[in-house]
Amino acid sequence: MPTTAHCLRRSIRLVPFVTALFVLAGCASVTPIGELLDNSSRYDGKTVRIAGTVQESAGLLGRGAYEVRDDTGKLTVVSEGATPPRTGSRIGVKGKFQALFTVLSNSLAVLIEQSRFQP
Repeated sequence: MPTTAHCLRRSIRLVPFVTALFVLAGCASVTPIGELLDNSSRYDGKTVRIAGTVQESAGLLGRGAYEVRDDTGKLTVVSEGATPPRTGSRIGVKGKFQALFTVLSNSLAVLIEQSRFQP
């Protein structure tokens, strides 16, 4: 039967492995904007996470909108009660994806912001 010290040493050796799993799980949960736009019906109404650079932003009376661009595309984010981030800043956003309409191969969609995170 293993001793308490043996179990403790074994648990301590697992800490880096478990930490790495959490980091990888966080990275994997960010959906490329191009994937959202290319498969808008699949993601419509679902909560997703995106990350990128703020291209433009505007706000008025507690509401705002800003555009986030990653290597695959750009998406407008709508926020209520939060000041839009500065243009040029890196941001991660969790929100509800709304596919408004698709014409030929172009989709118009927005992300309704729920929270922000550091990518």
